[in-house]
Amino acid sequence: MIHEYKSHGYNIVLDVNSGSVHVVDDLVYDMIPEIEKDIEAGLSDDEIAVKEGGSLMDTDRKEAVSEILSLKNSGMLFSEDVYESAVDKFMERETVVKAMCLHIAHACNLGCKYCFAGKGEYCGPAALMSYQVGKDALDYLVKHSGNRHNLEVDFFGGEPLMNWDVVKDLVAYGRSIEKEHNKRFRFTLTTNGTLLNDDILEFANKEMSNLVLSIDGRKEVHDNMRPFRDGRSSYDEILPKYKKAAESRDQMNYYVRGTYTHFNTDFAADVLHLADEGFQQISVEPVVAQPEEPYALTEEDIPVLLEQYDILADEMLKRRKEGRGFNFFHFMIDLEGGPCVYKRLSGCGAGCEYVSVTPWGDIYPCHQFVGQEDYKLGSIYDGIQKKDLQKKFHDCNVYSKPDCSNCFARYYCSGGCMANSQHFTGDIYGAYKVGCELQRKRIECAIMLKVAQAES
Repeated sequence: MIHEYKSHGYNIVLDVNSGSVHVVDDLVYDMIPEIEKDIEAGLSDDEIAVKEGGSLMDTDRKEAVSEILSLKNSGMLFSEDVYESAVDKFMERETVVKAMCLHIAHACNLGCKYCFAGKGEYCGPAALMSYQVGKDALDYLVKHSGNRHNLEVDFFGGEPLMNWDVVKDLVAYGRSIEKEHNKRFRFTLTTNGTLLNDDILEFANKEMSNLVLSIDGRKEVHDNMRPFRDGRSSYDEILPKYKKAAESRDQMNYYVRGTYTHFNTDFAADVLHLADEGFQQISVEPVVAQPEEPYALTEEDIPVLLEQYDILADEMLKRRKEGRGFNFFHFMIDLEGGPCVYKRLSGCGAGCEYVSVTPWGDIYPCHQFVGQEDYKLGSIYDGIQKKDLQKKFHDCNVYSKPDCSNCFARYYCSGGCMANSQHFTGDIYGAYKVGCELQRKRIECAIMLKVAQAES
């Protein structure tokens, strides 16, 4: 499969199966689709050279055909799908749990309008995880992680800082059992920042491998969607704390993470606002909401949103040249190494390699399924009870999802978010159309930025 597109002055050709990226002139760009048709028709290289080579005097065209066929024969154009043959082995793989989202608090002090967790309470009673449940969850992770050495644990909510003492105690417990079990915990904290203080930051900088700091961008945008429960602004309270956190971590190992909605389809301005405030690790992502919500993204928004990614990419190119560069999460891509085959096929591993645990010890495939009883897999005490449901997550991959079969982005998005698919289609094997459109654009921009970096 070949994907061609023009971006910021470059003619870019992606060979989907090999991952090879080529920057070509207009002649080669126009000829590649024709030669792809010839290959599909069964023509040999010699027949293609005669058919597409033009007149004896047309040396440019002959050289272009020769270059294209050379790339084909080196496996860098029109390459075979080597991943499809790995699907059977992929389906037979034994999985171990390597990552856990600990719902340390089903409670929150903000009233975010788009909160998928029902104001942090996941449509159930407010609750804080006890130390004992958290300890048992870490023991469950260790027991079910096989020979995996590095284990990921995200303290999540609601707002986890509302249960900070338990967070600290669980980190201490995790560290105390690492050597005995030959494990290493990589802890992450996701917070709205309102309760962040110097003592918490000092501890986080010592023990947390990553911080995710929620902020939506410009003050008016942020406060519209992320106010305190009484309607007060939260922006002015968290911004200085986040700046201090970013600097204290040398602008590494954190993200300021925002959400854009129908109310700020000019979200590039929010990303650039955060960059102007001094943040170098930024993620601003599309809201996922049902169509009846006033802040939900619509199909009519898509052209505007696609343009915003181009605007953002342009500004990133400019700032990089000026020495004011920053990282945007959705434009980060590895064209040389990248994830392993299994990661390319199945993404996050929700329900198998990654699970969420509630304050009561219930296990769900991920944080976005928590509260949906049909998706409760079991508990840390009784183990996985819904084996058939877990197998459905286990087997979900880019070849089992019909909408992925002809999409150039499939090995980069790994089939997309299963929770989003379920929320919008009723099936984890479905596809969230708006999300797919945005994902394809982000990948195109990410590849373009890599091209520009290589040519600078």
